[in-house]
This record gives sequence, C-alpha cells and structure tokens, in this order.
Amino acid sequence: MGINLQKGQHISLSKEAPGLKKLICGLGWDIGKRSGGGFFGVFGNTQDCDLDASVICLDQKGKITDIGDVIYFANLSHKSGAITHLGDNLTGAGAGDDEQIIVDLTRLPKEIVKLVFTVNIYDCITRKQEFAQVQNAFVRLVNTSNNQEVAKYNLSGSEYKGMTGMIMAEIYNHNNEWKMAAIGNGINVNGLQGLMKVYA
Repeated sequence: MGINLQKGQHISLSKEAPGLKKLICGLGWDIGKRSGGGFFGVFGNTQDCDLDASVICLDQKGKITDIGDVIYFANLSHKSGAITHLGDNLTGAGAGDDEQIIVDLTRLPKEIVKLVFTVNIYDCITRKQEFAQVQNAFVRLVNTSNNQEVAKYNLSGSEYKGMTGMIMAEIYNHNNEWKMAAIGNGINVNGLQGLMKVYA
C-alpha cells in the first residue's frame, strides 16, 4: 500500500519506488448535491458536472514554454511520447480512477523539470459549478512495472467553495531526483486556459 499524503507533504519517488521509470497518475472524484451558498450564491448545479484532468509541463523557471506542453482531453499526448492522457470522463461516475495520465520519466525532455497535475470544471461559469460540489477527490501514483500504488492524496471538497480549478499535485526533479508534492490548492479560473495563465 502506498503512502497517504497530507496537503503540503513531499516525498521522494526514488526512495518510495526505487527504479521507478514509468507511472500512472490516476485522478478520481464524485459529484455530490449541495444546497444554498456557493460562489456569489449562484453555484450549486450538479447536472452534467464535467471535470477535466490535465498535466502542465514546466521548465526550470516554472513556466510553460510551448502550448504542446499542456496535456489534456484535446491534446492527449506530449510530442516526446513521455506523457499520454487516456481520455476524458464526462461525469465522474464509477469507482476507481476517473481519468488516467501515463508518464514515462525516462522520455521527458531535460528542459521539463516539473509536471503539475490539475483538474478544472468544464464550462463552470455557464453551468454554475464549483469544487465544493466535488466529493471524494483524489490523485494517486502507480508504478506500472509492478502495478503498486506509490502514493495517494485525498482532498476534501468543503474547503474549495467558490473554486473552479484545482492544482492537485506536482512531480518535480530536484538534484536529479524525482519527487512528488501534494498541493491541493483551489483557484478561481474559467477553464484550462485560466489555469495555464498561472504558469504563463
């Protein structure tokens, strides 16, 4: 069983999974009903709540250098072949991972030193939806060589009132060692483009 991370915790993937080369980042969530409140008192609609997982590749300055370095439902693979998004889940229904992203650390270009795993609510403003409606959200890493879970981070939706995007976790290279950080920061943005502006 992998490590259950707390918000802000960092772990060494080299120590927790020696020889790790290829991993799956699984993200999951459920949509629950809520009453009243919400962002400006108008968010609260749970119908057709579509969450989109993505990974944003950053350079040493913490910036996106190419639009192709953002992997999401409309750009399912990185040009290097190092990252593959396995497709969009429109509802979050079902047990286990709702969306998965495969990362081959050995194929990542050297200029990419950080992978930021995010989730945003598609068309959140029109649909009047926010992350306080999301329940049982998690991000986890699985070593593909033995199918063992390395780490998992569970998020609580109650602290994300008014938030429409989520920075869930980071995998980053520090002194030639890959590490994972549990972030769990909610932000108020309109879709993936809003998330990308954070790193522009």
